[in-house]
Amino acid sequence: MTQARAAGGKTILLVEDDPAIALIVRETLAGECAHFASVTGIAERNAWLAENRPDLIITDVVLPDGDGIDSLPGAGVDPLTPVIVLSARNTLDTAVRATGIGSYDYLPKPFDLDELTASVRAALQRRVLPSERVEPATDDSHGLVGRAPAMQAVYRTIARLATNDLAVLILGESGTGKEVVARAIHATGLRRKGPFVAINMAAIPRELIEAELFGHEKGAFTGATSRSAGRFEQAAGGTLFLDEIGDMPIEAQTRLLRVLQTSEYSTVGGSQALRADVRVVAATHRDMRALVADGRFREDLFYRLNVIPVTLPPLRERRSDIAALVRHFVEAGRHAGLPDRQFAPAAMQLLERHDWPGNVRELGNVVQRLAVLSRDTVVTAHDVAAVLRDGGEEADAGTAESIARAVDDWARKQLADAGGEGDLHGRLLAIVEAALLRRTLRAARGNQLEAARRLGINRNTLRKRLGQLAIDPTHP
Repeated sequence: MTQARAAGGKTILLVEDDPAIALIVRETLAGECAHFASVTGIAERNAWLAENRPDLIITDVVLPDGDGIDSLPGAGVDPLTPVIVLSARNTLDTAVRATGIGSYDYLPKPFDLDELTASVRAALQRRVLPSERVEPATDDSHGLVGRAPAMQAVYRTIARLATNDLAVLILGESGTGKEVVARAIHATGLRRKGPFVAINMAAIPRELIEAELFGHEKGAFTGATSRSAGRFEQAAGGTLFLDEIGDMPIEAQTRLLRVLQTSEYSTVGGSQALRADVRVVAATHRDMRALVADGRFREDLFYRLNVIPVTLPPLRERRSDIAALVRHFVEAGRHAGLPDRQFAPAAMQLLERHDWPGNVRELGNVVQRLAVLSRDTVVTAHDVAAVLRDGGEEADAGTAESIARAVDDWARKQLADAGGEGDLHGRLLAIVEAALLRRTLRAARGNQLEAARRLGINRNTLRKRLGQLAIDPTHP
């Protein structure tokens, strides 16, 4: 056990068995407290707490003699003492369990020292309220897989949503797992014992959206032969997930805004006011600010939905998670009756190099296909390359070699057809440039300024080329 003194008037207790980390934390926080104590395990922590009262506890999760989170509630700690959890087990389960004990913050290892300092300063300014504590849910992953830094930010946000009913807007490309995140928010939140009801705005005819959301009375319109409960009523006491909210018709947005403002609605054809007892979670792959700027989405509704934004990274920005996702999909397939498979190192390397325009959804489909089509228990690089080719994309797409081969094949065919008259050079450049602009716009979620930055050109040039190539920037 070590103890240090510095300027200030607070006491911090660190529970960490790694001496290098303990030293770095102690030196980093030397100016933040008057007393700094460091212990290496649960027994030593409990002995210290029996004689001292800290203003802040910083604890690791995996300790030599037990779990730093699970053991803390019975250690005699003042319920109002803030706790900051550090952990190398960077999963949603860890973030949620940290919230369950009323922790002030959760920082995955390796953590940023400036972020730790800022969190400590903020924690010492306040006391954790008992109302911020929440009973942890039992499921540990809720379908979310991955430990990449971008996913850690997602886990931390989900954990912080467990103690409130604030509206959430999930942003991300198609296939990144927006509904999985919405279900995790529900499963770890205050309303997890209630229903989870989802509606896809892009799949409902415009004229039926209000009836789907709010329900209708018998005779409200042609074909309404009986009363029907809408999604708000079905989700009472739980969570309503509004998927692809960016595709909601502008005329239906006004009524949804009023419901969010007043928490009341009426069925189509009805006059009785009903209470909207739901948590609203919305999601979209579109650039909502661009939709607002174009007048296709109400600005006031956007701000009502965007109280807590959660941005999901595309799979190409979390390649370190691909191996874990593959194992997850193999296991899920095995439970569904598919053959059990292992992946050769070279096969996994191909998967990790692929760009995955369809993101996690595409990866899951490819793994299932490989489980069915591979002849042996071990999936080879040849198997992966064949499946990716059959899926319409080369396994090594994006490399200079594959691009050169594609150009060579195209030029050979053009030259074989009447000598290739008609400006081969200009036609090829237009094809390549159009593909590049579309892909970059999708990656930038339609934000032309960001797309121009990634392309290394100015925004005016990008706009000019989009017009010349007849590319709609809102639907690239």
